[in-house]
Amino acid sequence: MRPGVRLGVDVGRARVGIAVCDREGLLATPVATLARPDADERAFRHLVDEYAPVEIVVGLPLSLSGADTASTTDAREFAADVARWLDVPVRLVDERLSTVSAQRALHAAGRRTKGSRPVIDQVAAVIILQNALDHERSAGLPPGAPVDPDGGA
Repeated sequence: MRPGVRLGVDVGRARVGIAVCDREGLLATPVATLARPDADERAFRHLVDEYAPVEIVVGLPLSLSGADTASTTDAREFAADVARWLDVPVRLVDERLSTVSAQRALHAAGRRTKGSRPVIDQVAAVIILQNALDHERSAGLPPGAPVDPDGGA
C-alpha cells in the first residue's frame, strides 16, 4: 500500500461529495459536499492545500452492465478538469452503486433521504475512496485508471 492521504470524489450533476483518508490509507472519512458550481479550481486547490493528497480518486458511474452513461462522460470530464487544475495524480475508479449503498446506509441509520442529499454525496465519496483503498491493499496495485489531463482517462 502506497502511503499518503487521498481524496475521494463523488461527482453529481447538482453536488460533489468529498472524502479523505488517513496517511496510512486505512480509513476514509467524509469532508464536504460542494454545490456543483462551487466545485471549481479554487475549491480543489483549497482541498489540496489543506490535505496535501498524493492522489485524487474520482468515482466513475458506469451502468450495471459496465457501459458508459451520460454521468460517466460528465465524471470523466470533471476528472480531467481536476487533473488540469492540480499537480496531483487523478484516478478514475468504478463506483457502481456507491450512491445506492450510501442511501441504504443512511436509511439504516434512521436518516431520511430527502433531507440527507448532501450527506449522501459525502457518504458516496467515502464508499468510493474506501473501495479504492481496499482494492489497492488487496491487489497491491493502484485502483482504477489514471486520468490524462489532456484527454480524460
